[in-house]
Parts: sequence; C-alpha cells; structure tokens
Amino acid sequence: MGSRKAWWRAFETRDALASALAATVADQLRAAIEAKDGATLAVSGGTTPALFFDALSHKDLDWTKVVVTLVDERFVPPASERSNERLVREKLLRNEARLARFVGLYSQAATVDAAARQAEAGIALLGPRLDVVVLGMGADGHTASFFPDAPNLDELTDPPQSRLVMSVDAPSGGEPRITLTLPLLVGAGLLALHIEGEAKKDVLERAMAQAAPRLPIARVFDAASAPIDIYWAP
Repeated sequence: MGSRKAWWRAFETRDALASALAATVADQLRAAIEAKDGATLAVSGGTTPALFFDALSHKDLDWTKVVVTLVDERFVPPASERSNERLVREKLLRNEARLARFVGLYSQAATVDAAARQAEAGIALLGPRLDVVVLGMGADGHTASFFPDAPNLDELTDPPQSRLVMSVDAPSGGEPRITLTLPLLVGAGLLALHIEGEAKKDVLERAMAQAAPRLPIARVFDAASAPIDIYWAP
C-alpha cells in the first residue's frame, strides 16, 4: 500500500519492526519536547505492542516531560488482566520511561458513560493535539474501540465530532469501553498503525479496497489529512 493516505513500512521480523517504530516515536517525542517543552503519546493495548513497548522504554529522552495515555480502555480496573493501563504500566512505563506521567481513561465511576466524561476532562488538559498516536487493528477491522457493530460507530468516527472521549458498548467488544474519538486521533503529529501477521495485512488491504460499508480502520484513513505510517511484519 503506497497511496496519498498511507506509507507502508514492512520489516522482516517483529523485533526489527519494534526497534524501528520505537526509534521513530522517540524522535517525534524529542522534537515535541524541544519545540514546546513537553510531549504526549497515546498507545494501544492488546498483544501486538509488547515488543514495541519494551524497545521504547529504553529510549534515552527526557521522559519527565512526556505524558502517556491510551487510545482506548476497557471498563475494568487496572488490576484486571484485560486492562490496557495494566499492560502499559508493566511493559512501557519502566526502564527510562518509568519517569513519564500516565493519564488513564478508567475511573471508578458508576457507569461507563460517566467514566468517559471524567476521562475527557483529563485528556482535554493535554492540549488540542496529541504528538504521537500508535494504533492497532483487530481481525474485524476495528481500531481504537471503533467496532463495526458499535451502535454509536458513526458518532465515534464523525470527523466534526467535538467530543474527545466517548463510551462504547459493542457486542464484539466484550466489556464496555472508553475510547478517544476519531478527530483527536487523526489530528496527531504522528499517526502510526502497528499490525503484524499476514491475516491482518489482508484485512487492512480489503478494508481499504471496500467501497461500502467502510470498516472502522478505513474510516481513520479516510479522515486523515496526512499519510498514516503502517508498520507491519509477518
């Protein structure tokens, strides 16, 4: 894939991908720190980013000026094995990156909608634009918590959406979730998609070629004003 909306960066191994993506993200964070004395990074959960998180955690930069947050989160406490916050704390916020500040999306609110409102207040304090966003993608073409069967998918992926954070309760998502919305994601200084395996490559290529209905990952590419860097390894 090499279109106006995407740069395909293929690697022979997942270790090589993790190293390259970590180097790119670290460079972007350093540039943001130099330009405005601070940087923001939003990352995704799942099993794919573990090697990337480890590589990034060793990067030498002023982590005290970096705020790390999540692209999306399950409505589960951080102690849960399914918590993205737990993953980030265990795999990324260590080594050099232990000095970064973390802003999570989960809170002990009465409902997931209330938790999303609380998370939005915290995300709003990070500024109008995130410096780096690293997305993942599921086998169904979802990214962030933009699931194909989400009742509010059109709202979540509406380019003029004024909300920064919203709740999602999709049958395929398991638990209710909290997610950053499309405009905040595509407005990032650097937007990267990290996928691994032939199956996910095929899903992405089919999603981009399909006219309608547009799968969530394709909606992100449609809305992006700058090319998205796709990091892939078999």
